[in-house]
Amino acid sequence: MQTIDFCDFQRIEIRVGTIIKAENFERAQKPAYKIWVDLGELGVKQSSAQITARYIPEDLIGKQVICVCNFKPKQIANFISEILVTGFDDGNGGIVLATPDHKVPNGSRLH
Repeated sequence: MQTIDFCDFQRIEIRVGTIIKAENFERAQKPAYKIWVDLGELGVKQSSAQITARYIPEDLIGKQVICVCNFKPKQIANFISEILVTGFDDGNGGIVLATPDHKVPNGSRLH
């Protein structure tokens, strides 16, 4: 594993937000959802998330997720993904979302 300096970590904007909208992303090459995340002071940002193996859109609404907010936007088909919603491989190819275990204010930064 490569090590980094603490100042490198500080450059990454990792924040929490609440999913306010989720829908199937029909034009994605791999199964995915379009999701919109309320990040408090940063506003609402959108992301393409390949989390279809473990979640359905209706169950995502209101879920807080941990996001990387300062990657360059990426175009995926006809959609611009502005943030990266983080998660972990479940060992079977599905992704389990990274979430706080208690509700925190949207936009809170990871320390």
